[in-house]
Amino acid sequence: MTALVRPIDQVSTADRDAVGGKGANLGELARAGFPVPDGFILTTAAYTLAARAARLDPREPAAAARRLTGSDVPEAVAAATREAYAALGGGRVAVRSSATAEDLPDASFAGQQDTYLDVVGEEALLEAVRRCWASLWNERAVVYRHANGIEGAGVLLAVVVQRMVDAAAAGVLFTADPVTGRRRRATIDAVAGLGEKLVSGAVDPEHYAVDTPTGRVVERSPVEAPVLSDPELQALASTGDRVESHFGTPQDIEFALDRGRRLWLVQSRAITTLYPLPVDAPGPDQDLRVYFSGNVFQGYFEPITPMGIQFFRLIGTAAWRRFGAGVRDAAAGPGTLAEAAMRIHLDVTPVLRDPVGRGALVAMMAVGESRSSVVFAHLASDPRLPPTGHSRLRSLRRIAGGLMHAGVPLAALRMLRSPESTRERYVRELEKIAHVELPADADAACRLDAFERLVLTVLPQMIPRLLGTIAPAMLSLAAAGRILRDRARGDELQTVTRGAQHNPTTEMDLALWSLCVQVRADRDSRTALLERAPADLAAAYRAAALPPELQDGLSTFLGRYGFRSIGEIDIGVERWSEDPAHILGALANYVRLGDDALAPDRQFARAEREAAEMVGALLERVHGPRRLVLRFVLGRARALIGSREAPKFHLMRLLATPARELLKPAGAELAARGRLDRPDDIFFLTLPEARRAVAGEDLREVVASRRRVFERERGRRHIPRVLLSDGTDAEAALVSATDGLRGSPASPGVVTGTARVIRSPQGARLEPGEILVAPSTDPGWTPLFLTAGALVMEMGGMMSHGAVVAREYGIPAVVGLAGATERIVTGQRVTVDGSAGTVIVDGGDPGR
Repeated sequence: MTALVRPIDQVSTADRDAVGGKGANLGELARAGFPVPDGFILTTAAYTLAARAARLDPREPAAAARRLTGSDVPEAVAAATREAYAALGGGRVAVRSSATAEDLPDASFAGQQDTYLDVVGEEALLEAVRRCWASLWNERAVVYRHANGIEGAGVLLAVVVQRMVDAAAAGVLFTADPVTGRRRRATIDAVAGLGEKLVSGAVDPEHYAVDTPTGRVVERSPVEAPVLSDPELQALASTGDRVESHFGTPQDIEFALDRGRRLWLVQSRAITTLYPLPVDAPGPDQDLRVYFSGNVFQGYFEPITPMGIQFFRLIGTAAWRRFGAGVRDAAAGPGTLAEAAMRIHLDVTPVLRDPVGRGALVAMMAVGESRSSVVFAHLASDPRLPPTGHSRLRSLRRIAGGLMHAGVPLAALRMLRSPESTRERYVRELEKIAHVELPADADAACRLDAFERLVLTVLPQMIPRLLGTIAPAMLSLAAAGRILRDRARGDELQTVTRGAQHNPTTEMDLALWSLCVQVRADRDSRTALLERAPADLAAAYRAAALPPELQDGLSTFLGRYGFRSIGEIDIGVERWSEDPAHILGALANYVRLGDDALAPDRQFARAEREAAEMVGALLERVHGPRRLVLRFVLGRARALIGSREAPKFHLMRLLATPARELLKPAGAELAARGRLDRPDDIFFLTLPEARRAVAGEDLREVVASRRRVFERERGRRHIPRVLLSDGTDAEAALVSATDGLRGSPASPGVVTGTARVIRSPQGARLEPGEILVAPSTDPGWTPLFLTAGALVMEMGGMMSHGAVVAREYGIPAVVGLAGATERIVTGQRVTVDGSAGTVIVDGGDPGR
């Protein structure tokens, strides 16, 4: 054969550039001894000749497709094709496209190019080849490449030609469940005859699932005459398992059984939609582990830079040591902290198996992340996660011992006794604690040491003060609920928490509104905000070139809140003080606001008034000593609940942003020495790696690779709340089609309006009265609440950030609504019932 044609059994993944993804994988299978129909591959060199002869222009995809189908196959290519077809014995063949961009680790390109079956004869074969070439430029393939960030000009196409299998049955085998993610659970869809009927959706397939390790068929379609027998299903699962082992990753395999019931594999590609397992996840023969997403808990879906994850590993080390547990490697962190898909996951298996911990975890999640609470409650009864043998008393003693060792009870009692003076004292102490000595001539090595020292020495001292602030507030609110019992609804108790003092997020929003009032009275500032883009205004601010009123006012605001940002939990993310474009955009939206009744200061005053009225109403419902106790706990709840967001506020202010400021000059030094390409590359290294760079190692390729993965991960749409070590997305396995548009009630009221789905607040606008539909929120989202008619979130619980702010602004909110940003579309009319936890799409019912 020539450079234009290659036999299938003589190619491998090393030949991807010549034979495309599909061809390379089929060659791998054939060489490894798997049953692959005989055939040959017209290489990308053949396509290049055809494209050149057709004078193809990649910038005009529609014209490119027409030119390829309308041009003759170059004679050299046609001759090589005829010769290979004759060597194959002629007859019926299948002709499939194989692009160099397909079956990649992060994009399968399934169904983007064309396939032709039952092709007979030389002329029909050449016509099918032409059409396959042209399919590289069909609309769906072009759009798919664009969505995956792949340049069309660099993509070439090979064509796979194989003997046609006279199929009695055909289908698709996933070696892992593509819906739940569970590994080693073969999922099979099959039809009688050709598999094309399944791919095209012309018929409903029979569905099966096989537990691969045991070969047990665990799910099957209820049909009288199944397409596949149990032994065939078991053989399929076993073959799929060997294919997965060969490629090293779960596979999506197309198969056919001929009239003699012999199995043939006609395609295999990686399942690119699976969420990766944590690096140190146990194997399938080991005990099951349960991982909770730290990203989801923090309402941040984006990937986190390696140094950002390093920051959390150091926090984990410092926290574990403060609670009396040992951690051997400070930089690696405790074993409970895992990483997958550049995101943080916590191994909560020990807590879920603890007789006290499992109940506490479910209860805590019910307040902060309601959907996760449901998942954990379900997992608590999973026989694969039996409770440990030790008693509840032993668990309680261990928990109490850890809290005592950390000094939390004493700090909480002080706060409960004297809220105002203790809060002021704690803030003064925190500011004094959060400091590390640094020489004026500190080099990169010194700054890396200071970064580690900051976290390991400062956080342990912050823990009792931070937890001692929020714990009494939550306990006071819970005590009020116990006293009132059925005399108060849950939403009435939540009303008590509205308009609370000392909420850092509310204070920030009020400060931004105050700045708005200040600058909109200044003509030049108002004009600048309304007529110039936020990025342009940010550049002008850095050059001190904004109108004086706006320049000075923004400088004052950033002096207090510039340490914050969207995605602030990642120290690799720029702060508002570095790029204030988001704040300027929010400020411009505030200036455009025509109704001062929506102003945050008025909203806050109204919320404070309603909370005071509710406290009075609740006190009237009990008498005697119980009223005295209720008065005390409600008073403490009012005094302390505003501090709910104080721990994160102080962690960002006194730990995360100072850590970033320590690392930035170290990155600049390494870039100047040629160890990195740019200063912020340091955030794509871990602490040990950064130290190696200081020692002279060139890590630019490591950084470049991680930046590519980071950009790819930014496109990931679904992050599992709870991930099992067998790959199962625990929520996906639990959620059924009947769950519908139901979440958890978070802020009372009913509002009908137009939905607007927003995945990131950066540059987003929300018209007054629109329903904000978001994955989750953090303080960077707060300005959007001012004009929102209601809030719908995929994540969160009663005390999550979005729920708290929604109650502050008096707008209905439903949280923990799985898949909200996919199931609700911008522009739809929806009714949000924040008391019932339902969302009704116009013309439908909850659950449709």
